[in-house]
Amino acid sequence: MSADGAIETLKVRGPARALAGDVGVPGDKSIGHRAVLFAAMADGRARVRGLSGGEDNRSTIGVLRALGVQIDDVGRGEVDVVGRGLDGLRAAAGDLDCGNSGTSMRLFAGLLASRAFASRLVGDQYLHARPMRRVADPLRQMGARLEGHSGKKEGEVYPPLAIGPLPSGARLQGIRWTSKVASAQVKSAIVLAGLAADGPTTVVEPERSRDHTERMLSYMGAPLTVDGLAVTVDPRGWDGKLVARDLVVAGDLSSAAFLLGAAAAIPGSRVTVRGVGVNPTRTGVLDALRAMGAIIEVSNERIVGGEPVADLTCTGGALRGIRIAGELAVRAIDELPLLAAVAAHAEGDTTIADAAELRVKESDRIAATAAMLRALGVAVEEHADGLTVRGGRGVTPGVVESHGDHRIAMAGAVCALGARGETVIRDTRNVATSFVGFAPSLAALGADIR
Repeated sequence: MSADGAIETLKVRGPARALAGDVGVPGDKSIGHRAVLFAAMADGRARVRGLSGGEDNRSTIGVLRALGVQIDDVGRGEVDVVGRGLDGLRAAAGDLDCGNSGTSMRLFAGLLASRAFASRLVGDQYLHARPMRRVADPLRQMGARLEGHSGKKEGEVYPPLAIGPLPSGARLQGIRWTSKVASAQVKSAIVLAGLAADGPTTVVEPERSRDHTERMLSYMGAPLTVDGLAVTVDPRGWDGKLVARDLVVAGDLSSAAFLLGAAAAIPGSRVTVRGVGVNPTRTGVLDALRAMGAIIEVSNERIVGGEPVADLTCTGGALRGIRIAGELAVRAIDELPLLAAVAAHAEGDTTIADAAELRVKESDRIAATAAMLRALGVAVEEHADGLTVRGGRGVTPGVVESHGDHRIAMAGAVCALGARGETVIRDTRNVATSFVGFAPSLAALGADIR
């Protein structure tokens, strides 16, 4: 354990016996980012409940405080936010540190693109290796001043990002942007810039990405419409004010997926995760697990803060290989490393395709997932936009390098549950960015992990 309490190495001993239990998960960090950020843009005070407590959400809170927003920590995942209005942010005294959070950096790039003051967005070494051109290009077309570094790839844009200021009296121009990839972060950045633009802004995606931004901004009174794969924000005639609303963050499906996936991989398991967000743009992982043969039950369905929420129960059993591609791959993009780990325990091949987006996450997740599986004795073939896992041939203990990527670390832990012996997973500090309490939660279900 490091000086700040983060766990630097995970050790998993298998083979695990059947997992069983009833647990909760931290709040969805994607929703948490937006809840705090949009509350800061609103007029009035609001309470946000159910934040994950992870480092990524804390990075967003830290940046907002540096921009002059009063955010009081109530405790137990709750904060009170005193909104400054859409135009009330002030210039920070120094760099704005997004830590490891790509969502924070991309959303703030959109929000700050319209400001009359300059900002500089920075992060850790992993975030500085993530490409930002897909955000920079549309924002520049709107008239934003945004500069980064070309890094290793000519024409790409890498952090730190220097943004603004816009000339005195100038405004961004509304655009119609057709995205080459479905990305909620890119879409949200353009929408945030569009709220302060002169004229309507439309984003069209090739597939439907997660829609937390659309749901929450609409709930708070933003002039936003959705027409199929197109999202439009039109500030003409709008008073420029978001309504301050208390918000509750649903449990994180991406975190729950690791516990449900562990249950699916270990025969005889039955695990329930309570209070999980089941937004249909996010439930691809559940559809994929079902297709592989896991039994997923949904109960106690309700609406929390505009988002659908339910309790999820997974019963493990015989699994089979499947193909994950197209719209399903988009809806399960963050959970694909976990699905690859589960696929190692399925009979036959599992192919993941149409997932080139994984190349530009916290790590190159295609390469990192393949390396993780090979370290555990699993045969895998890497493709430009995915990989093929040769399942059903057994898993052996090994040493896994997470490359500082929380999802690779957790996927490795799930995969290692089926190995006979101890597996060591290195560089796991960043697990705390998304799933605080991952190891204790898995241990509470019966896994030998520490």
